[in-house]
Amino acid sequence: ATKKKTTAKGDDLKIIEGIGPKAAEVLNAAGITTFAQLADTAAEKIKEILDASESNFNAADTTTWPEQAKLAADGKLDELKEWQDKLKGGKEA
Repeated sequence: ATKKKTTAKGDDLKIIEGIGPKAAEVLNAAGITTFAQLADTAAEKIKEILDASESNFNAADTTTWPEQAKLAADGKLDELKEWQDKLKGGKEA
């Protein structure tokens, strides 16, 4: 399959600081395919989804993911980019 920025199935969750290809796959498999869905999911729940997968995401800090996803869902990509420049692996630096 070819990788595109957005697919008919949803948004490119990898835009979110801290989400890599594997984490995006796990979230997609759990039914979280859009920024809006991610924005509506509590950070604790995202962590549970990642922890339940077979991959190791112990280092993943999901606390900012819903907020980042909300900015992306609202099309505020400049604001998101600005904030991400201050984040380190998804955490406030």
